[in-house]
Amino acid sequence: MFLLYTLLLPAASAPLIYLIGERSPRKSALAVVFSSTVDLSLLLLTLPTVLSEGRYVESYYWMPMLGSPLTLFIDGVSLPMAVITLILIISSALFSVDYMAEQKLLREYYSLLALLTVGLVGVFITSNLMVFYFCWEFMLIPAYFIIGGWGYKDSYRAAFKFFVFTHAGAVAILLGMGSIYMLTGTLDMFQARGLLSTTSQDVLLWVLAAFTFGFAVKMAIVPLHMWLPDAHAEAPAPISSLLSGVIIEAGAYAILRVSFGMILPSLSASISRQFLYVLSILGVISTFYGAMTALAENDIKRIVAYSSISHMGYVLFGLSLFPLLEGVVGSVLHLVNHAASKGLLFLNAGAVMRQTGLRDIREMGGLASKIPLVAVLTAISSFSIAGIPAFACFISEFLIFLGGFQVGVVDNFYYGTTTLMVSATVLSLAYILRFYWRVFLGSPRVKEVKDTPPFMTAAMILLSVIVVILGVWPGPLIELISNVEFG
Repeated sequence: MFLLYTLLLPAASAPLIYLIGERSPRKSALAVVFSSTVDLSLLLLTLPTVLSEGRYVESYYWMPMLGSPLTLFIDGVSLPMAVITLILIISSALFSVDYMAEQKLLREYYSLLALLTVGLVGVFITSNLMVFYFCWEFMLIPAYFIIGGWGYKDSYRAAFKFFVFTHAGAVAILLGMGSIYMLTGTLDMFQARGLLSTTSQDVLLWVLAAFTFGFAVKMAIVPLHMWLPDAHAEAPAPISSLLSGVIIEAGAYAILRVSFGMILPSLSASISRQFLYVLSILGVISTFYGAMTALAENDIKRIVAYSSISHMGYVLFGLSLFPLLEGVVGSVLHLVNHAASKGLLFLNAGAVMRQTGLRDIREMGGLASKIPLVAVLTAISSFSIAGIPAFACFISEFLIFLGGFQVGVVDNFYYGTTTLMVSATVLSLAYILRFYWRVFLGSPRVKEVKDTPPFMTAAMILLSVIVVILGVWPGPLIELISNVEFG
């Protein structure tokens, strides 16, 4: 019952976290850390079974009229995603101790953070479409209130925009889910996959399009990205870390697990190829758009936000190589690497903003001499996002590009798109170098900069260590992901 407890624990701990916060908000934050650490331990207890059998499954008797049990599972894709989610929850809670110290209603904030854990983790550990949809929608509620209640000046406008866009995408997902139930009589992803082979190709294509559209909205793929820059810019830094590190990546995971894993195998080769071409082009567009806009931005958080759009383009392009192992493994690995790297970069940006009181990078400069540890930790996240070797994102981008050229051997279309993707790395390097130079190098412009508090520093160090480990020793994670059957 490891996975069931993983879902129930944060939900049950939320009221307790609220009560603890009446006396000490810091204790509420540490309670979130403790609850998430226990959740992380429960997930890791499934690792031996995943390694030996490929999957750990729990099934519970639940609503027999729906034709499928409540099934929770973990495999080589969902386990890394759930683990990095909990690590980001832990780091966000630690960072919030000092970052949010001057805010009001903190016990509500930490209770909502615990509830957010339920939705985030639940998306990755269930094969039942109804439970998946519940978790998918449930994560919107605490995220909306956290962005609106503890964000910056236009927080509720940004939160409402986030809610409307992602809920509109969820309507398409609900339509797809209803169609699957009507066609197969089950809501289990794995059972439905085997029952869709006799369904009309036209019907399957519409169902595939509905699911993928809904997931692409959450993923912030151009032109469905409009909610992301505002939500990231107005959210408090710990929540921006989760928005970019997990919430948008849930869309990419869902495309792989639902759109590809359940529906695509039943489509003809020609229809599948045309569909993947569209995803490939959208990936290229998102990558260039995000990188070029980040290069022109001056708001420190919006630079990082547009970078997330660019990196989701890398992931979508990698998914378009389905079912090629290198491309799909590279995409899943990039989800984990990007989560750690971008989560860290948002915390770095939050630390700079809190210690200087500034958001415009043109007003900064020379901060490396004022806050040297933050400068080093930001260099780690920046080098990873730029795709520098020995840092996390390099190897996942390399695998995606390798897969693109391999597919290009038999399909010339991918030679062109892969070449464009490789050239986009120049823009990634450009906006990261500009960002880092403006903030940390050059002549100092800020006279007084506060020292970074210990809990904020601890959170950034935790993610920095993970980014470095993923960069220099990715082998075990690649092997774990490779053991999953994608085709």
